[in-house]
Amino acid sequence: MSALLHVPGAVLHYEVRGAGPLLLVGQSGEGDADRSVAMVDHLVDTCTVVTYDRRGLSRSVLDDPAAGATLDQHVDDVHRLLAHLTDEPALMAGCSMGAVIGLRLARRHPGQLATLVAHEPAIPGLLPEAERQHAQAELDEMCHAYREHGWLAGVKKIGEILGIDPARQQSEPGARLAPLDASREPNFTFFFEYDAPTMRNAELDADDLAALKAGPVRIVPAAGLATPKDVFDHRCAEELAAGLGAPLAQLPGGHNGNITHPRGFAEALRPLLAG
Repeated sequence: MSALLHVPGAVLHYEVRGAGPLLLVGQSGEGDADRSVAMVDHLVDTCTVVTYDRRGLSRSVLDDPAAGATLDQHVDDVHRLLAHLTDEPALMAGCSMGAVIGLRLARRHPGQLATLVAHEPAIPGLLPEAERQHAQAELDEMCHAYREHGWLAGVKKIGEILGIDPARQQSEPGARLAPLDASREPNFTFFFEYDAPTMRNAELDADDLAALKAGPVRIVPAAGLATPKDVFDHRCAEELAAGLGAPLAQLPGGHNGNITHPRGFAEALRPLLAG
């Protein structure tokens, strides 16, 4: 089922498939509701899976296209989407920026989530100061590459920052890897203009970590088995685990393992969601 939800300043496109406990999948980067459809195929037998286009991406249209989007708006969108769909605490699997949104939702609306699997949350504010400054400088370089040389240059820089090497990246049978063609330019453009700066300034301080640790949401920090351990995204996952006093779960693939290893990622996700 596909449907629309009117929220302040935008109309959200979302999709619902399957049966069972409600599971919201928060996508990474410029990913929309179709980003991890192959992974969702392996979850719909036991979960009601909800995916959506973040405001400004694909079919989620802004009332004012020039307004962009803030992290607070993204969090409020998910809050309203879950309130529209269920009265019960939901499951959530957030990847990268999706994990950033999920963690802030767990902080502000803890009654809406039962479990959050936070896969490599892109939060520079989790890191020690020197690493934080380095990560923010890398993200600034990414946006500079986009502005100076176009969206494909920005995408190349993303791969370098996140430890994704397309020439060496492996995938399992059944993976659906979208080509970097012109159809992806609008979403990447929105990401570089609005969501990347939001991600650059993302925070999760000691008070937030203490509140999350004491709160009702079971948070599972996770990272990709193929993600280099010294890159920004893996370090964020490690620091989240340390701050919560929780083990770091390992999932197949790298930062985009939900795309490159849809079956393996889904199979590893099931027990994490079930606790």
